[in-house]
Amino acid sequence: MGAMEPIQDLIATRPLIALHLTSALLAIVLGAVLLTRRKGTGGHRTLGWVWVVLMAIVAFSSVFIRGGTLPNLAGWSPIHLLTLTVLIAVPAAVVAIRRGHVARHRAAMISIYVGACLVAGAFTLLPGRFLGDLIWKHGLGLVA
Repeated sequence: MGAMEPIQDLIATRPLIALHLTSALLAIVLGAVLLTRRKGTGGHRTLGWVWVVLMAIVAFSSVFIRGGTLPNLAGWSPIHLLTLTVLIAVPAAVVAIRRGHVARHRAAMISIYVGACLVAGAFTLLPGRFLGDLIWKHGLGLVA
């Protein structure tokens, strides 16, 4: 099986998960750009709104993605607490900057990026998860 076949299969059979994964990957990349660029510019604000929309797509789509592999209640697992956190913290960070609370906005956005994008994203790289298998098994051939 080629590296693209699992992606094509995912898009065809589970478009919601494909949307979630694509939005999350874009949010990770764009978040890194935003954190390293100059703040307070028109470009930062525009890209920031794109990032906010991407994070909203990731969070809302995750509400409908359920699984049975982690301890869960009717398909809802502890990772869904992150969904709730993002849906509260991102708007709060936007409100903070609109009110001129730059330090609060910065701290919230860095925390959201690290927790929701990097840490949660790292868990998706574990073998047995879609992205982990795509990289380790199909892409690099390291896991049988």
